[in-house]
Amino acid sequence: MKKYLEKIPGYDQLVLPYHFTQSVIASLKYSFPAKKLRVIAVTGTNGKTTTCFMIWHMLNQAGIKTGLMTTVAWGTKKLHDELGHMTTVDAFTLNNRISQIKDDGAEVLVLEATSHALSQFRTFGVPIDIAVFTNLTHEHLDYHKTITNYRNAKGKLFRRAKLSILNADDKATTYYKTIAKKYITYGIKNGENRAKSIKLGVSGVNYSYGDINIETNIPGEFNVYNSLAAALVGREMGLSNEQIEDGIKTLEAVEGRMNIIDEGQPFTVIVDYAHAPDAIEKVFDSVKGHKGRIISVHGGAGRRDPSTRPIRGAILAKYSDLVIITEDDSRDEDPEKIAADFIKGAEKQGKVLGKDLLKELDRRKAIKLAFDKAKPGDLVLILGKGHEKTILRADGPHDFEDIKVARDLLRKI
Repeated sequence: MKKYLEKIPGYDQLVLPYHFTQSVIASLKYSFPAKKLRVIAVTGTNGKTTTCFMIWHMLNQAGIKTGLMTTVAWGTKKLHDELGHMTTVDAFTLNNRISQIKDDGAEVLVLEATSHALSQFRTFGVPIDIAVFTNLTHEHLDYHKTITNYRNAKGKLFRRAKLSILNADDKATTYYKTIAKKYITYGIKNGENRAKSIKLGVSGVNYSYGDINIETNIPGEFNVYNSLAAALVGREMGLSNEQIEDGIKTLEAVEGRMNIIDEGQPFTVIVDYAHAPDAIEKVFDSVKGHKGRIISVHGGAGRRDPSTRPIRGAILAKYSDLVIITEDDSRDEDPEKIAADFIKGAEKQGKVLGKDLLKELDRRKAIKLAFDKAKPGDLVLILGKGHEKTILRADGPHDFEDIKVARDLLRKI
């Protein structure tokens, strides 16, 4: 029924009073549980989940019992998988989980906040102590219509927060500075808090910030930004330099974020959640030192911003020696049509269908095809779903995990 209602012109605006009412009722039902916690909220197009995990791990390592609610998982010390394909859950689920986290003895909550959630009042009744901004790039314009609307939706978080921690290398920060109550900035090129002496490696990044030396186990320049934002949160929470360093360094990985899958195969396999154009480009940037061929496997979700599909196809084609277009959460949209949009973008970049551009709409078969094509020294990138445990097709959800499928296939090689 909802998929038909969503086609009504202006549907998203028409239902805002309903969302607001639901959020008020949910907050009252659970007695505004977030008011008994210090809430650190992270928003941005990319990097939210990793930044949240870094903050959560760092604070718990320092002895501050901290809860977590992200795209990947939620809980306190023991995390529960987030099985729904939603980052900030509905208001009733949100308040219920916050209540559980509070009852588990948490003092702090690290919350991943999306533009949809902020627009739909899902975080009503959640006071924000610290808000973190990672970056803003092209995404969710199927909902927000313009990049300005998208930027402004995220801005609601900074209007509410006691302190905002803003990425000075992102142009949206210019606007967020004008609406934030109080802010500090960070970055590589700009900002009052800058990363220096950066070293990028295949297994992590290394840099200094003032008299703090940061080391991560997750590669990519984007994790300089993510970890620096986390370090600033640590500083604001009163942690020592050593607690900040140890907290970030001892986070081994975040599920579905630049995960290296090693089953003894003669080529490298990385699984990542990247599905927005900027996120995909950053994945390729993080592996630009790779000497062998790059084979990428990717597809697009149905009922999501279709304008990004040819853009993503072009990015895949530009940086990959072989591109395999496959399915993602097609939902009730025709997978063939979704794939055609990607193929169009890849062909404009010079790829030839049937040669260095392949289509295999069964995602498991597409991953196997990539492994079959891979030679010693090659790199296979499986992008788009990361940590997700199901794939959504027209007939509903089906069990599917990129990491699990990749491991299973690699063990058979």
